[in-house]
Amino acid sequence: MMQRLRLDRSGASAAEFALVLPLLLLFIFGIIDAGRFLWEFNRAEKATQMGVRYAVVTDMVPSTLASHNFALTNSIPGGDPVPISAFDNTVCDTSSCTNSWGYSAAAFDNIVARMNAMYPPITDSNVWVEYQNVGLGYAGDPNGPDVAPLVTVRLTGLTFQPLTFLLFGANITMPDFRAALTLEDGAGTVSN
Repeated sequence: MMQRLRLDRSGASAAEFALVLPLLLLFIFGIIDAGRFLWEFNRAEKATQMGVRYAVVTDMVPSTLASHNFALTNSIPGGDPVPISAFDNTVCDTSSCTNSWGYSAAAFDNIVARMNAMYPPITDSNVWVEYQNVGLGYAGDPNGPDVAPLVTVRLTGLTFQPLTFLLFGANITMPDFRAALTLEDGAGTVSN
């Protein structure tokens, strides 16, 4: 009888499969999570690119910067570049812009809505828009804003929920995304 039990291997495959199955499932879900992470990463990056593209061809978030005449107000000779001392940069979030250039909630919300169409988890609190003077444009420009700043849209604070972490309730914080272009219209007259 003992000899028969030692030679009986009918359940060996099932026992080996039971030992290997958790590792196999972890490996498969890990591959799926890696693919999902890259998919989400790409969508967030494309949303940032769409946001900055929209920001450079429509109304500016710092509302008074688009109509500010540096030649009249700041006594800069017409045709001269606007110096950094007159306008350096301004950063806009969900409620205001730094410095005293006003704030257009509608322009900010339109940028976020355009980004949200590409990547729905984006909220207002995830988006920052920066306008930085890089020396383009000139004081007294009759055809648009006196400055053509570098517009940077930053997407921050996003998280990713892997399938393998569902049991633990953990998230992975995604990196910040940035995209920058030079202002093209600033008043929305060409693109709107």
